[in-house]
Amino acid sequence: MGGARVSVAVVGSRTEAELIVGLLRSHGVSAVVSADDAGGQYPQWQAEGVHVLVAPSDEASARQLLAADDTSS
Repeated sequence: MGGARVSVAVVGSRTEAELIVGLLRSHGVSAVVSADDAGGQYPQWQAEGVHVLVAPSDEASARQLLAADDTSS
């Protein structure tokens, strides 16, 4: 996934972000995790949160999927 990316979620852990990425990918949305934690070696560095990023063209779909997932919980 090259080019610009937009954040569609900010969560407290890499694990939670990876679950969200899996959900998005299972619906055909290309997504990646962005965390300033040295590749998971220093999770305490995640004070700013862990971001889930998608292409701008996928932002609306991703937000819709995440909103639908929130209401099903």
